[in-house]
Amino acid sequence: MGATPSPLPWGEGQGEGRFPQFKAPSRIILTLAFLLLGACAATAAPRGSSIDPDWPCQQVKVPELSIAAVWPEALPEKADNAAVPGLADLVGKLAARRTPMEEAEKDIAAFVTGSPEERKKKAGFLFAGLFDALNAQRFQVMNGIERAYRKQKDFAEKIRTDTEKVRGLQDANGDAGQIQELATQLQWETRIFDDRRKTLTYACEVPVEIDQRIFGLARSIQKAGGIG
Repeated sequence: MGATPSPLPWGEGQGEGRFPQFKAPSRIILTLAFLLLGACAATAAPRGSSIDPDWPCQQVKVPELSIAAVWPEALPEKADNAAVPGLADLVGKLAARRTPMEEAEKDIAAFVTGSPEERKKKAGFLFAGLFDALNAQRFQVMNGIERAYRKQKDFAEKIRTDTEKVRGLQDANGDAGQIQELATQLQWETRIFDDRRKTLTYACEVPVEIDQRIFGLARSIQKAGGIG
């Protein structure tokens, strides 16, 4: 994946040094206003999808995965967890992204045992439960990304409004103390905005990681069950 372009004019890693002290409010605030207005415009244009205005990620939005894309045959009816010892616990462990794939493969091999028919049945039960769990994770993450992006757009509008207020005070030769106060407020607002942008950039990778985990675990389960 390529790096997500910054919706603000500065890039990663410039941290605390990107805001000078406001010893010359007029010059600095005018420059800051120009940068922030550009940032707000960039924030209003999602990069990953021309269809969903609330999807900010470079990755194309795929609302839901199809089981047919990852499993080669019909799955059995969902198992009663109580009737299949260890199934619910294993699904929970495998669905956790902190569980390493190497460990997951060993757990799968230890669970999918018995005759060829028994192995195939257990494999189907295991993947059906796992697919539901990971798809639910994926759905929650994507909804969270969209909620956060809507808030980010609203916050960008607040920055735009505050910037225009400062410019209006400057044009009217307003009180220097009030300009200073608003300048400090804008400094914090833009830092918060940039921190949230970085968080969104990370969050955009999570659905991809879940997809990769689904496909990887599907291959391991199929191999253990002698499927495909």
